[in-house]
Amino acid sequence: MTEDVAEKEVERQLAVIHQGAEAVLGEEELREKLRAFVRGGSPLRVKLGVDPSAPDLHLGHTVVIQKLKRFQELGHTPIFLIGDFTARIGDPSGKKKTRPSLAPELIRKNAQTYLDQVGRVLDVQRAEIRFNSEWMEPMSSSDFIRLCSHYTVARLLERDDFAKRYAAGEPIAGHEFLYPFVQAYDSVALRCDVELGGSDQRFNLLMAREIQRAFGQAPQAVAIHPLLVGTEGRDKMSKSLGNTIGIQDPPEEIYGKIMSLSDALMLTYLERLGFGDWEDLEPARQAVAQGGGDPLTLKHELARRLVERFYGAAAGKAAADHFRQVVQRKEVPDDLSEKAIALGGESEIGLLDLLERLALIQSRGEGRRLIAEGAIQVDGARVSDPTLRLREGAYLMRVGRRRYARVRLS
Repeated sequence: MTEDVAEKEVERQLAVIHQGAEAVLGEEELREKLRAFVRGGSPLRVKLGVDPSAPDLHLGHTVVIQKLKRFQELGHTPIFLIGDFTARIGDPSGKKKTRPSLAPELIRKNAQTYLDQVGRVLDVQRAEIRFNSEWMEPMSSSDFIRLCSHYTVARLLERDDFAKRYAAGEPIAGHEFLYPFVQAYDSVALRCDVELGGSDQRFNLLMAREIQRAFGQAPQAVAIHPLLVGTEGRDKMSKSLGNTIGIQDPPEEIYGKIMSLSDALMLTYLERLGFGDWEDLEPARQAVAQGGGDPLTLKHELARRLVERFYGAAAGKAAADHFRQVVQRKEVPDDLSEKAIALGGESEIGLLDLLERLALIQSRGEGRRLIAEGAIQVDGARVSDPTLRLREGAYLMRVGRRRYARVRLS
């Protein structure tokens, strides 16, 4: 490869790395590593870490998973790190109070679901899948103390979240200071060249560069990406806030949630979730952003493509057809089969119990909230009483605009 061709390839890869990122730090070191790679050197080791604090990954996670996929397509080694050890501490990033530690069995259960979900975006057969308990569990207490000696409490208190809590007199548990040390040491253990993360991880990502230097390694470059706002358009997408669109949500749910976004939020989703994939939609996105174009058609296209990303083309088309039939034309789905539920020795069943059994609601609390919002119907009649009980017979249940079930109680 000639010098000119090699340099063009370096610039091409840098352009891909910058796509969707709000900052790439340590770019000069990154450029040198890319030069070595295109001349026949080792591929870059690129880390993305996620703590299994909940069983479901959501669209916010896929912003950086997509970038990990881009590195994979460029010929580098993607490392998807499941933070089963850091999850026991709880990431304090952006938190106003101490996060509760998770039980090991819950962490393992959550982690088991991650590979299937990540595999819908990333080729996990050609990636390293690692757990940070691999090196943290065997670490001796003296080695951990030595690790913590490489950074001062004063520097830790420069973190925005810690600084605000300290100034406000809010408690900071001692173990919270340990989280960035462990995340930083992950980069040492994996000998990372690049780490990906959201803007709330900036401090942790930069601290890893210093810890790598302390351990005699070249510091990693850091690609920081903006956080995805949740469906309500205010806070970051978070399972605890209930404003997520999950990778494992049913196709009709994903489609419907996208269609419920404001036009402005739809444009943000399109920009942050589609980089590198959907350049053909850019003229339409720009037209809508400038106050013209057809925002509804663009929203339909975004919804279909997201379903297709996780479930395939057939599911994308089926979700679009379902939305137009059930939501726009308010028709009952054609493929809605009747489910039989035996009442046993009882003569009736509570509505909320029934909706839970039909998986139309996740909890009785959600059911009561939806009833208060007028979002639950039985045989076309809106329900206002959460204590409603149903006797034997056939019923058509509707929850929200997209969830239906036919049920026969006997």
